[in-house]
Amino acid sequence: MDKVIVSAAQAVADIPDGATLAVGGFGMCGVPAVLVHALFEAGTTNLEVVSNNAGVDGWGLGILLGAGRLRRVVASYVGENKEFARQYLGGELEVELTPQGTLAERLRAGGSGIPAFFTATGAGTQVADGGLPWKYDTAGNVEKASPPKQKQSFDGQEFVLERAIVADYGLVRAWRGDRHGNLVFKDAARNFNPLAAMSGRVTIAEVEQLVEPGELDPNDVHLPGAYVHRVVALTPEQAADKPIEKRTVRTGTEAR
Repeated sequence: MDKVIVSAAQAVADIPDGATLAVGGFGMCGVPAVLVHALFEAGTTNLEVVSNNAGVDGWGLGILLGAGRLRRVVASYVGENKEFARQYLGGELEVELTPQGTLAERLRAGGSGIPAFFTATGAGTQVADGGLPWKYDTAGNVEKASPPKQKQSFDGQEFVLERAIVADYGLVRAWRGDRHGNLVFKDAARNFNPLAAMSGRVTIAEVEQLVEPGELDPNDVHLPGAYVHRVVALTPEQAADKPIEKRTVRTGTEAR
């Protein structure tokens, strides 16, 4: 089945207000920025986003955040986004902070048909006991807090029950992909992308290099096309647009 869609705008056109999105990327690496920008242009709002982080100010998911389009974020790290902090502390945004490995496994479990799992991560903390502030009111009081989670001991160690995540849509970015939706990710850009793709009921992939079926060695495929429903081929300019989050350079003396 040819899953190629002619444009990012067309690929995200049916994503409704209020949808839950699992979005790949880590910092500014492997972010499906073209699909996110298409959502911004479409005016889609009231979204819940599940992603390692919520972008940076003015780029990636930060564009949707800055426009007030996000109502809830499930993430592991949000420290690079001042607008995120402002909205969260100002009572405009609900935030569920989740340990990074737990978030990864919740996405993978959702795509594997596993409704929940036990993990040692968070045992003995507010992650398990509840009380983490999910949402503040405008006066800075906790309006909504995380609930306590089920706990169980195995071999004398306490574990915490975590629910899987199944998103309405998955948005991911791949290095190479074919028309059947088989995807290859490059180096660190793989990060949360395969997991976000697995989690989505409908998954849309933007690919830097579109190839014909049969050109990808099956041994190189990181995510089979069974998890991908739509493929958007990027232009060379879009594929090359990869901002650096924190640029660090050496002086000429240090380089010698």
